Amino acid sequence: MAYPKSSREKSCNPISNSTVNSVTFGVHGNKLQCLSKANLKYPVLFAKLQESDAFESKRCKSYEDMLDADTEKSRGNFDIKKLSERSSESHFNDEVSGALSMSSEKLLEYPLNYEACIGKLRAVYLHVLAAEQWNASRLNKCHRSYLESATNLIHYLALNSLDVDELKQDLYSSGLVDLERTNSHVLASITAAIKLLENLQPNSSDKNHKTWPLDVIHHDNVQESDNYVDFGISAMRKKASMNKAALFGPAQDEKNINIMVTVGREAIENETLLSDLVKAGANVIRINCAHDDPTIWSEIIRLAKHCSQMLEKPCRVLMDLAGPKLRTGPMNSGPQVMKLSPKKDAKGDVMFPAQVWLSRPGCAPPTPSAVDATLFVESGRFFNEIGIGNVLEFVDCRGRRRSLKISKRLSASSGYGFIAECSQTAYVGSGTKLCIQKKKGKSSHGEVVNVPAADQFIRMRVGDLLTIIREPSLIFDEIGASTCGAAKITCNSGRLFDSVKPGDPIAFDDGRIWGVVQGTSINEIVVLITRASPKGSKLGSEKSINIPRSEIHFEGLTSKDLVDLDFIAANADMVGISFIRDVHDMEIVQQQLKKRKLAELGIVLKIETQSAFDRLPLLLLQTMQSPNPFGVMIARGDLAVECGWDQMGSIQEEILSMCNAAHVPVIWATQVLESLTKTGIPTRAEITDVASGMR
Repeated sequence: MAYPKSSREKSCNPISNSTVNSVTFGVHGNKLQCLSKANLKYPVLFAKLQESDAFESKRCKSYEDMLDADTEKSRGNFDIKKLSERSSESHFNDEVSGALSMSSEKLLEYPLNYEACIGKLRAVYLHVLAAEQWNASRLNKCHRSYLESATNLIHYLALNSLDVDELKQDLYSSGLVDLERTNSHVLASITAAIKLLENLQPNSSDKNHKTWPLDVIHHDNVQESDNYVDFGISAMRKKASMNKAALFGPAQDEKNINIMVTVGREAIENETLLSDLVKAGANVIRINCAHDDPTIWSEIIRLAKHCSQMLEKPCRVLMDLAGPKLRTGPMNSGPQVMKLSPKKDAKGDVMFPAQVWLSRPGCAPPTPSAVDATLFVESGRFFNEIGIGNVLEFVDCRGRRRSLKISKRLSASSGYGFIAECSQTAYVGSGTKLCIQKKKGKSSHGEVVNVPAADQFIRMRVGDLLTIIREPSLIFDEIGASTCGAAKITCNSGRLFDSVKPGDPIAFDDGRIWGVVQGTSINEIVVLITRASPKGSKLGSEKSINIPRSEIHFEGLTSKDLVDLDFIAANADMVGISFIRDVHDMEIVQQQLKKRKLAELGIVLKIETQSAFDRLPLLLLQTMQSPNPFGVMIARGDLAVECGWDQMGSIQEEILSMCNAAHVPVIWATQVLESLTKTGIPTRAEITDVASGMR
């Protein structure tokens, strides 16, 4: 068994020359045989990240600053005694040293070298226990409800700090145990493997081979007053289930899967949307506080709770704090015009007329996906005089005469409406008059109202220049090309202008557009676009801005976050902590929750930066100091931009494994079934993505 190079450099003695000492672990109170260096300097704990060969220099990610122990303090907790001269201990010492130094060529001479595997497993077992002891001060700070989970996380990190790939392969290929699937119960799995191998040894009845102390093997079964912790496999799995139920509620079916759906203003514009989502299986509604306002949020939550009660299906509410995320600023509202477009073939002939829903204001169509557009019409007797087959004539925004033919009358949740067909492209805006020609030259009119403003955007292509301006008022009326030919957009965060420098890469809209900073000033940043869609990529307001190589510093919670937190405390079940970066950010969140006495509010740590990923073990241990139920969200949009899309697969697996070890539920987010939401048909990759997420 070999330690990572950086760990070996901290000790001049190779591991095969380690001595075996009798050590007393204070937490568990029983004597354990522990491999230690002759000078009692234990190797620092490392967690090995599986990365590509191109990143060989970064293969071992050090958690020295996170999970290291005070060596001098640790010495004081260890009762080191002299080795006795008993032959059994001497035999065990030689056995372990020989097993650890045995070459792979010698192992291949046998189907499975039981003594070698047992020796290695014993050494791993002792290393795991030592890591627990080294980090006793951190574990003591954890809330009692998370003690088992925090301890197992330490065990997981200790196991992954060792180069035991060969041992894992030997055990797996022999059909004994798969150490890759034991993250949630590390200690119990190692113990079970040792017992199993000892029972399978050809000479297992020989008393000379019973040198492994029983109190070590039964470490997880020893009860020591109030410090007893059950690390059994069943207990660990039960703990993981309890943590998940505390955050999301009890499981409703055998699949035990939660479906989270993000909604916004559209949820109150379409009265049946939330009801349909809950019926389809959604049991968590997510609201992003970066968009809309408390009035909209309150109505969404009211509708969600109403649907949950009426359908007798549980539905919780998660509200994400906006956090210190950089976004593009507002743009002028576009024209209040809606385009009606029939489906045409390659020759331009109409194949299917555009389906238009006509109703009074506030009456949404019963099946929104079945119509291409919704028009609200204000008129006293207009709808009383409409019938199937009637033709409504109007002049569109371009001055062209167009018509709508009524094809169906449908009932809706708050009234009724009509389906009309439009066979020519038309642009309808607020104020457009619809006219029904009746007998004897009479007519009836209705006026189109509440047409939403079109989203404004600028289209960026490779080679274009983009100017980011600090003060929105400078260009609020002149979005588009400037005198120097560069498009303009705003960002009101001064940190962006203070942190970037020429040559820094910069990304927009979750990495859909990339550029390089060409120049900076107090109020402007000029960016050269280096990556965009061949036809040009749209960049609008409220889109993300990422500067992955910058040393930009963010505050933990913004002033807006603190105001929104009061609303969340009164209305939601969970709060999402956006753009968390280090333990200090989490400490600020915990202080604010404690100040408001929110011990039962669920917490979701959104991992969306390289800094948060690098410090994930520390963030988990820090969060475990509070009694709040919590989980982790893999926010793959910003995380892929910050860390690189080519690293996303390994990073995602690392987060899943670590959270599994900490018994923390994970939310799989960003672009989940995106094609399904846009086109109605998921891609094959999205189907398998969801299947993986169901783990």
